[in-house]
Amino acid sequence: MGVSVKEVAQRAGVSVGTVSNVLNRPGSVRAETIERVQAAIADLGYVPNDAARQLRAGQSTQIALVVLDMGNPFFTDVARGAEEQAALSGHTLLLANSDESPDREALHLDQFERQRVAGVLLVPTADAAERVDRLRERGIPVVLVDRGASDRSVASVAVDDVAGGRMAAQHLLDQGRRTLVFVGGPAMLDQVRDRLLGAQDAVGSVPGASLEVVPTSGLTLDEGVAAGERVRALVDVGECDAVFTGNDLLAIGVQQALLSGPQPMKIPDDVAMVGYDDISFAAAAVVPITSVRQPRADMGSTAVELLLKERDLAPDAPREHVVFQPELAVRRSSGASA
Repeated sequence: MGVSVKEVAQRAGVSVGTVSNVLNRPGSVRAETIERVQAAIADLGYVPNDAARQLRAGQSTQIALVVLDMGNPFFTDVARGAEEQAALSGHTLLLANSDESPDREALHLDQFERQRVAGVLLVPTADAAERVDRLRERGIPVVLVDRGASDRSVASVAVDDVAGGRMAAQHLLDQGRRTLVFVGGPAMLDQVRDRLLGAQDAVGSVPGASLEVVPTSGLTLDEGVAAGERVRALVDVGECDAVFTGNDLLAIGVQQALLSGPQPMKIPDDVAMVGYDDISFAAAAVVPITSVRQPRADMGSTAVELLLKERDLAPDAPREHVVFQPELAVRRSSGASA
C-alpha cells in the first residue's frame, strides 16, 4: 500500500493541509517548510495522486478517444495523430474500444465522465446526441471523429464518405465493370450508409449497371472472409464482376476467400476490388488493393485541436466542422494502371 499524505505530514511535523499546499500552492508556504516536506516525501517515497489532484482542481490533462475497433489500423493511425497533437499541449490520450457496441460505448463514456477528463473524442456507434449533451452539460467538451455532426453545436472531424463511395464505384465502372457488389455493415454506422449511398449514386447514373449489397455484422477481417464466399457464388453465376467493401479489413478478407480453395479466382480478371481507408495492409495484400484514402493521422490531430479550442468557446458559439476529401489509391486489384 502506498504512503499517505498523513504519513508525510507526521514525518515533516506539519499538518495535512500544509503538505497539500506544498504540492499544489507552494507560493503560500515558507521555504524552510517546503524543504522539510520535500525531505519527508523523499524519505518515505511518497507519490502524489495526480488524478485526484486534477479532479479537485477540475483540470484534467487526459483526453479520451473512443473508437469502433481498436484492432483496425485505421483507428490506430487516428489515435497516433491525436496522441502527438495532445502531447504538444501537455495532455495524454486515453484510448477505449467500443467494439461497435452502443452499450460498451456508454460504459466507457460513463467512466470518462466520472474521471472528468479534459475532453472526449468520440467515434460514435450510432446516434450519441443524448450522451454528448450530458457530457457537455458537465463541462466535458466533445468532438465527433470520423462522422459529421447532425447537431451543428458539436464540433466534428470527418471525411466525405458519400464522395468516397461514389469515387470507388465510379472507378470500377470506368474499368468497364457493370455488376457491382457492396460488402459492408452494420447499417447503423453512418460511415457504412454514406459509402453505400455514394456507390449507389454512381451506379445509378450508368445504364445497365447494378449494385447488390452483401451485408456484414461488422467491419472485420473475419466478416470479410465470410462475405467472400457469398461473393464467390455471385461471380460464379455472372452476377458480380466487381466488389467495393466498406473498409480495407473487409476487402482483405474477401480477397482471401476468393484466392483460396481448389479453384482460386483471378483478381482483377474475374472480379475487381476496391476497399476503403487505405491502411498499410491494403498495399501489402497478395493482390495489392485499390482503396479510398482517408487522412487518418490528420483526422486525429485536427480533432484534438478542435477539442482544445472548446475551452474558450461560449456554449452557443458556432463549432467547427472539418470535412476532408478522400483520394483514390489505385493498385492492381481494380484492373487499372496505378
